[in-house]
Amino acid sequence: MNTHTTEPRPVVPGAIGAAVTGAVLAYGAVHFFSWVERRNARACETTDGLCWTWWDWAAVPLALTTALIVLMTVYKRLGIGPRAAVVLPTVLLAVFPLAAARADLGWWAAALAGGAWAGSLALAAWDRHRALGLSAAAVLLLASLVVLYR
Repeated sequence: MNTHTTEPRPVVPGAIGAAVTGAVLAYGAVHFFSWVERRNARACETTDGLCWTWWDWAAVPLALTTALIVLMTVYKRLGIGPRAAVVLPTVLLAVFPLAAARADLGWWAAALAGGAWAGSLALAAWDRHRALGLSAAAVLLLASLVVLYR
């Protein structure tokens, strides 16, 4: 007689791992975009009109692709699923909390906001903690919209 019991996956390590990953990605994105900004300022300083460089066109797709690949890989290793339902809102809506935090407090606040955002949406992957995760994400999103559009 095989009585196979499935133990629930640990929530806390998964949520902490997602939060750390989100913080690292947010920190990297903030520094990458500021580097692109500095590079474009140097390249366009002699131009009086509109100036577009290759980095202007490539920065957002590179950042989004990197974030998608990293999150999908890390979430798979942490056992967070369904990954597509968690990763896409994490990446696509992260712009608001990161921009709000960076606008008022700087890169370290953006890293904290990225960690809180990724951790709260990772909690939504577990049935038992779905309401808590979605509520925390909604509060972060609404607070960031208030900060951005006040």
